Amino acid sequence: MENTKKLAIVVSRGLDDERATVAFTIANTGIASGQQVTMFMVSAAVDVVRKGAADNVRMNPFDPPMKELIDNFQTGGGRILVCPPCAKVRGYAEEDFIDGVQVVGSPALHAQILDGASTLSF
Repeated sequence: MENTKKLAIVVSRGLDDERATVAFTIANTGIASGQQVTMFMVSAAVDVVRKGAADNVRMNPFDPPMKELIDNFQTGGGRILVCPPCAKVRGYAEEDFIDGVQVVGSPALHAQILDGASTLSF
């Protein structure tokens, strides 16, 4: 039986909202504390993980750049999921997202919750 704590974070904020940075900062802290963290990007948040979109974004001068937050999250083992209808309405396909991002429906999020994940939303 696996004892790793799980955290699922639903993010709806895009590159025009500092809460997207906060979500990744909290996600990275979860990884650093030994949790298995999954982010589920919905609405405007799907833009955050589109290839090149976050490369030059720093919403708060006291926080690391968004690209660094995303890279650290993925390097630490974090998983990023994107809502299929949210991607489709913006004209995005899976290949439009950074490596490692999966376009999957909400059942993947619910599987995390049923497996005991704590949840946060931004």
